[in-house]
Amino acid sequence: MPLSLPPLVALRAFEAVGRLGSVGAAADELCVSHSVVSRHVANLEARLGVDLVEPRGRSVALTSAGSAYLARISRAFEAISRATQDLRPTRIHRLDIRCIPGLANRSLLKHLGALEERVPDTEIMLQPTLAHPDLLAGEADAEIVYSEDLRLAEGLAAQLVMRPRVFPVASPAFLDRFGGGAELSDLRRLPLIHEESTEQWERWLEAAGLPPAAPLKGMRLWHAHLAIEAARLGQGVALANEALAADDLQSGALVEIGNTEIRLGGYYLVAAARRWDDADIRAVRDWLLALYAPIAIGA
Repeated sequence: MPLSLPPLVALRAFEAVGRLGSVGAAADELCVSHSVVSRHVANLEARLGVDLVEPRGRSVALTSAGSAYLARISRAFEAISRATQDLRPTRIHRLDIRCIPGLANRSLLKHLGALEERVPDTEIMLQPTLAHPDLLAGEADAEIVYSEDLRLAEGLAAQLVMRPRVFPVASPAFLDRFGGGAELSDLRRLPLIHEESTEQWERWLEAAGLPPAAPLKGMRLWHAHLAIEAARLGQGVALANEALAADDLQSGALVEIGNTEIRLGGYYLVAAARRWDDADIRAVRDWLLALYAPIAIGA
């Protein structure tokens, strides 16, 4: 019996929207119009009978069904990409790194030149994704993840790269609308921006000694980089860290609220243990450790 598959163009549009968190960004990547991407996603939802995305201000967020579907089809697209690459005759050595989107988009992209210098004659592929590649099967060479309690499968090795401070940020214009400079105590009255759930804000407020007295409200976005961007656009207060918000803090586009030393988790480099001492994996490890040495508390 033939497989019943949704149109590949619709799957590709949904994967791009889910990965990038924006219909506009997906349209730019796929070189089509905003309306074409929206139509493909809507047609896919209609075919499946399930809501996959929902609007969140200037961006979109995945529903729980959408998140689960994205993780599975992303693996399928990655397998197709890998099979295609393996089919092509080439003498170029590739270094395939998967990374959580926030760190890839807001921090690592501008520093890829330093990694290229460490691995000459190598084609670097940095893919922002939440889908975990099968490193033991060679779906990627390495992965950079964020975790508060990293648990490794047998055959994998990891290096803690940094444990950055996590703190609330907002735009100066937003703070002006609410009376100017804000203190930690003001967080109870300011609109908060969440990622997929309110869980991170709840943990942060507990650590700051400000446990919420009622269930938290506010817009929910897909991931940290979208929450930070929404804060930069004046839509509320988001949680950021030193790696993701450094440029915006330096330029004044964002302002840190309060002065705290809360660290909720860390960024890890993960690779197959059998490859841990390979030259290219060592190069990635040394690049990350050098890049984030100023904020690598606990690494």
